Amino acid sequence: MSIKTIIVITITVLLTIVLMQNTQAVKFTILFGDVYISKLVMMTGVSVVAFILGVLVGRPKKEKYNIGKYHDELHKDDPDTLSDEDRDYIS
Repeated sequence: MSIKTIIVITITVLLTIVLMQNTQAVKFTILFGDVYISKLVMMTGVSVVAFILGVLVGRPKKEKYNIGKYHDELHKDDPDTLSDEDRDYIS
């Protein structure tokens, strides 16, 4: 097993232990109302949201579009890409 796998398993076990120790209902004030929710439900929801955000932030980025590479591949056989109208305008 790799060290990364061991760390993930350890964190998962510790998180499960903490969640199971906090099962009593508590009052949460959400905007203007009071809601009684189990700590287990609230902590599980926060953990899931944190995991999703971590996955979104940690994923690799897509390759950026390289206009120079595209231009080089498109016109590599024809070094003279100006039209006659362009040459008249420049002159």
